[in-house]
Amino acid sequence: MSVPFNVLTERFTQLDALLSLHKAFWQGVPFDCLDLPWRKSHPELCEWLDSQSLQELETWKANPTALAKVLNEWLPEADAFVSLSAITQQETEDVSCDSHWSTGVPGRKWSQVSTFTAAVPGGEGERWLEWCAGKGFLGRILAVTKKANVTSLEWQQALCEDGQAYAAQHQLPMQFVQGDAFAKESQQLVEACDHAVALHACGDLHVTLLRHAVVAKPSSVSVSPCCYHLIQDKHYQPLSSLAKASTLLLSKHDLKLPLQETVTAGQTVRNKRFVEVSFRLGFDALQRSLSESDKYLPVPNVQKSLLNEGFEAFCYWAAEQKSIILPEGICFDDFLLIGETRFHTVEKMETVRTLFRRPLEIWLVLDRALYLTENGYHTDISTFCSRELTPRNLLIHAIRKK
Repeated sequence: MSVPFNVLTERFTQLDALLSLHKAFWQGVPFDCLDLPWRKSHPELCEWLDSQSLQELETWKANPTALAKVLNEWLPEADAFVSLSAITQQETEDVSCDSHWSTGVPGRKWSQVSTFTAAVPGGEGERWLEWCAGKGFLGRILAVTKKANVTSLEWQQALCEDGQAYAAQHQLPMQFVQGDAFAKESQQLVEACDHAVALHACGDLHVTLLRHAVVAKPSSVSVSPCCYHLIQDKHYQPLSSLAKASTLLLSKHDLKLPLQETVTAGQTVRNKRFVEVSFRLGFDALQRSLSESDKYLPVPNVQKSLLNEGFEAFCYWAAEQKSIILPEGICFDDFLLIGETRFHTVEKMETVRTLFRRPLEIWLVLDRALYLTENGYHTDISTFCSRELTPRNLLIHAIRKK
C-alpha cells in the first residue's frame, strides 16, 4: 500500500528542519577536532560525555533509542528524531525457496536476498530487471519464486559468465547483460522490463536506476539503497523538489554518516579500529607539531598487517605517503598517547552523531521516494529485514500510477 504524498512530504519537512537546526552536532569531521566543539554551547552535555568510558559509549551507539532518551535532557528534540525515523516492516509474501538454490551464496547475503524477495510483490510471468546484479543471487531467487523472466545487468564480465553458467545449468530464465549502469544504453533495459529491482546498489548506481525509471516508466521499481556517499559530484544532488529547496548541503563525508553502524562488527573488528584510528590520530598530532598546522592530515588506506609492526612503523609509512621527513629523536610513545586520547574524543562525537544517522538516511530515502511520487508513482517506504541482518534494510517500492 502506497504512502500518501502529503505524509511523505510532512515527514521530510520535519526531518529537514530538525537536521538543519542541529547541523553542528552531525556535520563536520570528528578527526579535525582536538576537543568537543560544543564545550561552550552545551557544557553539561560535554560533561556527561566526558564521564563515559569507551565501553559505555559503544553501548550507547548500539542502542540509538536509549541514547535519545539520555540526550533528550540537553537536546530536547532527540526523541523526535527517533519517532521520525520509525519505519514499519513490509508485510511479506509467502516465499518458499529450497536452500539448494543458495549454493555459492554467503549465508548473510542469502538471508538478505530472501527477505528482500519476500517483501517485493510481483506477478508470475513479469519481466524483471536485476540492476547491478553481481552473479545474480537476487535474480536467481526471483526466477525461482516469482516464476519471472530476469535480465541481470552487471559490469564485470567474469560475474556475468559465472551467473549465466549457473542459470544455464539449472535452466533458469535469466539473461545476463554485461554493461555499464551509467551508460545511456542501460535505460533501454529499464524500458523493456515490468519490474526493476536493485538490492544495495551503491550511491549513484541506484539513483541512476530511479532516473531511468522516471523516463522509461516501468510498472514497478523496488530499491534498497546503499553507500550514499559513492557519488560523482562533490556534494549530494537532491532529486525531489522539496530536497532541492532544502538549505542542507551534504558532502561525501556527511553521506557516510548512515553507514557507520557496527551492528555486525565483532570485538576483534572494534579492537582493530581502536589501533588504526589511534595510530592515525597520533601521526596527525606528530605532523601538526612538525608543520605547526591545525588541520587534520588524512593518509591513505593502510595494509592491516602494518599495524602489527607498531606505531613507529606506521608513522614512517604515513610520513612517506605524505612526503614528510621525520627528524631524529621523536618520542613516538608521547604521540601515540595523544592519539589514544583523541580516539576517546572522536568516540564521544560519534556517539552524539549516532542520533542523526538514521534520520539522515530517512531524509535521503524520502528524497528518492518523493522524486518517484512527483513523477507518476505510488511510493511506499518500509523495511524488509531486521537491522541485525543489515542496517541497510530500507525498501523503496513504487508502482506506476495508471
